Amino acid sequence: MSRRSEVVLFDLDGVLADSRGPIARHMNAARQARGFPPVPEERLHPYIGPSLSFAFSDLLGLAPDDPEIAELIHAYRERYADSGLRETRAFAGIGDALAAVGEGRRLGVATSKPRPYAEPLLEMLGLREHFEAIFAPQLDIHVETKTETVGAAMRFFGDAVATMVGDRHVDMAAAHAHGLRAVGVTWGIGSADELRSAGADALVSEPAELPASV
Repeated sequence: MSRRSEVVLFDLDGVLADSRGPIARHMNAARQARGFPPVPEERLHPYIGPSLSFAFSDLLGLAPDDPEIAELIHAYRERYADSGLRETRAFAGIGDALAAVGEGRRLGVATSKPRPYAEPLLEMLGLREHFEAIFAPQLDIHVETKTETVGAAMRFFGDAVATMVGDRHVDMAAAHAHGLRAVGVTWGIGSADELRSAGADALVSEPAELPASV
């Protein structure tokens, strides 16, 4: 497959933003608010990327549609919407990488982070100006899959050669479901092994490598 990409889509958490600490802390805060003990933050990191309903249901052994899961998500969002966004930082060098990737290409964000958080976070990080459009779910309890989000992005961008840049297996799967090249970054949540197993076409270890990889 040609490496030429007219469109490059980026995941947000773990690719553009180092959100591991804030998300894990607020997941624990939600657990405690609902009477569950906190767990080591490192145990929560693998849940970052897919939806919160999956994370909380798997951690507690409850069905995703259990009313307790909705309560946990509500408790999380009450806290994260303010302090969680302010605590999040952009990865070093990602702004320069986006500027280089954006030369002659159209850029978008395809994230599982709900739009009411994704848009302000990109503004706070000083990255919003790089992107033509943001594709993200609304504040539903069970958000759309990453494959659905990427599909919405490609309907917007039309028939274009495209690349998806992500840090989790769901990003690689979504890319291939829509015929995109899948580039995995290893500075986020997912390991190189996870990304390879999910079908990554290329791996990059630092933002400076991105312009040559898409």
